[in-house]
Amino acid sequence: MTDDGRLGTTASGTVLVLTGRFDPTADLVVEELNRRAVPVFRTDVADFPLRLSLAARLGGRTEEAGRAGEGGHAAGKAWSGTLRTGRRTLDLRDVRSVYYRRPARPRFPDGMSPDARRVAEREARRGFGGLLAALPVRWLPPPGRAADAEYKPLQLRVAAESGLSVPRTLITNDPGVAREFGEEASGRVVFKPFTPVRGAVGGRSAAVYTSIVGPAELGHPDVATTAHLFQEWVPKAYEVRLTAVGGRLFAAEIHADSPAGHVDWRSDYDSHRYRLCEPPPAVAAGVRRMMDTLGLPYGAFDFVVTPEGRWCFLEINPSGQFGFVEQATGLPITAAVADWLEGKET
Repeated sequence: MTDDGRLGTTASGTVLVLTGRFDPTADLVVEELNRRAVPVFRTDVADFPLRLSLAARLGGRTEEAGRAGEGGHAAGKAWSGTLRTGRRTLDLRDVRSVYYRRPARPRFPDGMSPDARRVAEREARRGFGGLLAALPVRWLPPPGRAADAEYKPLQLRVAAESGLSVPRTLITNDPGVAREFGEEASGRVVFKPFTPVRGAVGGRSAAVYTSIVGPAELGHPDVATTAHLFQEWVPKAYEVRLTAVGGRLFAAEIHADSPAGHVDWRSDYDSHRYRLCEPPPAVAAGVRRMMDTLGLPYGAFDFVVTPEGRWCFLEINPSGQFGFVEQATGLPITAAVADWLEGKET
C-alpha cells in the first residue's frame, strides 16, 4: 500500500470496516456494499482482544503455495492468517480494502493493573494495528495520513498553499497577543478547539463549538493555560459542506436559521436548510490539490461563503460524516464511497 492508499486493489474480496457499534455513516456504506453483494467484515478495534482474535504468519512455505508449485520465498512475501470473532472469520488474504471510520480503543480485562493495561494497549496498537497497516490494500482513509490531517495548523497551511482562501488565524497561549489580535480584527474573533470537546455538564451531554469571543475572553488569564486557536470572523451568507471522494466532489449549501447555527452549524442541526451547489473551478482545483498533498482519498470540507461569493476554507475532516447531507439532498456520496472501496473509483 502506498501512502495515498491507492495500490493493492483486488478485483474481488472482502471490505474490512473498522468502526464503533453505533455509526450511522458506516451503516449506510455497509448497506450499499451488501446491496452490491460485496462481502463485508465489520468489527471494532475495541473488540480486540476480548471479542476478536488474530493469528497471522509471514514466511515459510504454505500448503497452498506448495500445491501451486511456488517457492517458499514467494509464499512468504505477505501476511496470511485470520481475524476471528465469536461468529465470523476473516481471511486476511481476502481483504480488498479497509474502511477506517471511528474505531474505539482496545478494551482489556477489568482486573488488569493500570501499568499492564498501558503496555497491552501499546502492544495492541503496534501489533494488531501494525498488522492491518501491513496489508497490501487501499484504505479510506489511510490511518497515518488521516491522523496527520487532523492537525488544524497543517490543514490551514496546506489549504493556503493549495490556493484556497483561509481566515487570518492566531495560535497562542499569550493573553496579550490574543487581545492584540482581536483589536486588529476589529473585535470580531472566534475561538475554535483543536479537537472535538464533548462531555457532560449537570448530567446532560455538552460540546464546545466555535464561539465569538470579545476582549475579556481574549485577554483572560486562562488563555495562558494551553494553546488556543483564534480566527477573524468571516461574514457569511451561508456555509458549504463539500465531500470529496477520490476525484469526485459533492457540495451542498447549509443555511442555518438560528443565531447559534449561524456561528457554528453543528450546534443546531434542526435549523438547517440545504441546497445543492457547485464549487467554483478554482475552489475545486484547490480541494483536489489539498487532497493530493495530504494523501487522502476522502475528506469532508467546511467552507464559509461570504455575501460577495468568496469561498473561505474552515477545515477538513478526513473521516467526517456525510449521511445527514445525503439524506437532505440526495447526493450519491454513499455510492461514491462504496465505489472507492470496491475498486471502481481510483
